Amino acid sequence: MASNINANNIDGAFPVAGQDNDSQGFRDNFTNAKNNFSYAKSEIEDLQSKVLLKTALSGDILSNALNDTVLSGAQVLDFSETRVALGTTSGTVTLDHTLGHYQTVTTNGNVTLAFSNLPPAGQLGRIRLAITTDSSSRTLTLPAAVSQGLTSLQGRSGQVITFPAGTNTYTYEFTTDDAGTTITARDLSVPALGYSIGGGAITQITSRVTGVTLNKSSGTITLVSAAGSTSYQTFTVTNSFVAANDVIIVNQKSGTDKMAMFVTAVASGSFNITFATTTGTTIEQPVINFAVVKAVAA
Repeated sequence: MASNINANNIDGAFPVAGQDNDSQGFRDNFTNAKNNFSYAKSEIEDLQSKVLLKTALSGDILSNALNDTVLSGAQVLDFSETRVALGTTSGTVTLDHTLGHYQTVTTNGNVTLAFSNLPPAGQLGRIRLAITTDSSSRTLTLPAAVSQGLTSLQGRSGQVITFPAGTNTYTYEFTTDDAGTTITARDLSVPALGYSIGGGAITQITSRVTGVTLNKSSGTITLVSAAGSTSYQTFTVTNSFVAANDVIIVNQKSGTDKMAMFVTAVASGSFNITFATTTGTTIEQPVINFAVVKAVAA
C-alpha cells in the first residue's frame, strides 16, 4: 500500500535563526508533523493486524491466522503439521478440520467417526487420522459421506472397519472438495503387497459342493470332512468384498492329498472354486487360502 506519510511537508529551513519568524510557520510544521504521526500510527497498527510474524509483538499474543487468505508463489522448507491428540475414548469421535490436519485417537471401545468444519466446496479439505487400538477387537464406523475409496480399506464390511485384538496403530487419510458431501478414504497402513488386517475363516458344512459365506478380503476355507476325489467339484464363496473385475488367488494351505484348484467364476459378491485331488482319497479337511486382489477392466 502507499503510505500517507509526507516527509516533504515539513519545512526544515524554518524557523530561520537570528530573525523574527512568523508564528504560522510554526503552526504549519506542528500540524504536518502531528498528521504524519497519526498516519504512522494508523499504518503500523494496520500492519500489526495483518502481517505474519516470527514472534509475538511486545505485550501481545502471537497469532498468524490467515483466515482463508490465498498464499501463492511460496517455496516452503522444513514444514510440519501439528499433531492433535484426541485422547483415549470411544463412541462418537469428531474430526474438526480447524484443529489441524493430523489427529490421533486411542480406543477403549468402538468408535463412530464424524467430521466438522470442513472447507467450503471448491477447496480441498484433508485430515489424516492415526487410530491406536487397545487389546480388544474394536470397530470404526464411518459416516455415509465416506463413499469413495472404500474398497481399499482393510477389514471393512459396509461402513464398518473391524480391527483385530491387539495394540496396533492404523492410519487413514480423508479428503473432500465439496464441503464433506463426498469424502474419499485412503488406508495408509496397507502393506506393499497383501493385507495386514481384514482376514477371516469359515468351515464348509454338508458337502464339498456346499457354498460358504465369508465377507473378507482374504482368509481360509476349511472343507467339509470327506474323501478326496479326482473328479472336479465346485462350490461358491459368497463375499461382499468381491467385485466382478477382481482377481481371486487361491491355493492349498494344508491336507494330505495334493489338490488342483482354480477360480472358475467371479461375479459381484461371489466367486467359484473348482478343485480335485491329484493323488489319494484320504478322508480329511483340507484348508484353502484365498485373497482378493482389487482390479478394473479399463
